[in-house]
Amino acid sequence: MWTIAKLTFREIVSKRIFLITILMTIAFVTLYGVAIHFAVQETGPMMSNTMDNALQNKFFASQLLGVGLYFSSFITALLAILSSVSSIASEVDSHQIDTWLMRPISRTQFVLGKVIGLGGLLVMYAIALFVSITLIHQIVGGEMMELPIGIAQMMKAVSIFILQPIILVTLGVMLSTRMTTLNAGIVLIILYGAAFIGGFVEQIGTLMEKAALINIGIVTSLIFPVDAMYRKMTVLLFDTADNPISFAQQGMFASASAPSNLMIIYAILYGAVMLFIAILTFKKRDV
Repeated sequence: MWTIAKLTFREIVSKRIFLITILMTIAFVTLYGVAIHFAVQETGPMMSNTMDNALQNKFFASQLLGVGLYFSSFITALLAILSSVSSIASEVDSHQIDTWLMRPISRTQFVLGKVIGLGGLLVMYAIALFVSITLIHQIVGGEMMELPIGIAQMMKAVSIFILQPIILVTLGVMLSTRMTTLNAGIVLIILYGAAFIGGFVEQIGTLMEKAALINIGIVTSLIFPVDAMYRKMTVLLFDTADNPISFAQQGMFASASAPSNLMIIYAILYGAVMLFIAILTFKKRDV
């Protein structure tokens, strides 16, 4: 199992798509830092030390950090999708799976190795990206952009942030045991898009007090809890639970209806169930 995990890790790192992703990530982080720098330069002289301007600064700062983390979540999800949907399907199509199954490695160990290798890589990538965006915002932004984010908030938020790629990897591997790479990729991208649309619909429904819209968001979160984890992460990072002023400062990236801690447990169980289904499916598959 650990041999499969190490080889999977090395295989993904050696692929061109990973190199392209790293280069684009560096470009994204650099662009974000430049944007923060010029935002401070342009708005700094216009701001005084009044209470109203202090609130405007906090609103502007939280908006920029929200944008950075939102697209960080998207980039991480895209890498998770592209790497997981081909993890087993490509091995079967190329008949490389025959070589592996001839060795003293069970199919359960093979699937677990794939998930551990991919999940470990994506977790490290997600943590690095999350910390980079947050530190750039706090350091480059200086006093004007600085938000009261403590170490405890950072640790809680990043622990939820890494659940997103883990869920995507387990579901992607599960789909890869049942479908071709192309079909699995289409299904996972549609589910990912539907989850975020459902999340926005739920926030709108909460603000408008429309039960039907809220229920749509809840159902999509149960089907695929990726957006719920992103919303929970923002609540923990910005400390917006039961704080309408803090919520208003974040705008479109806030969570009007904060997911409960039970949703975190559900997301973990969701990933475990997807992994279990992947193992069962691959055991029964004729390769």
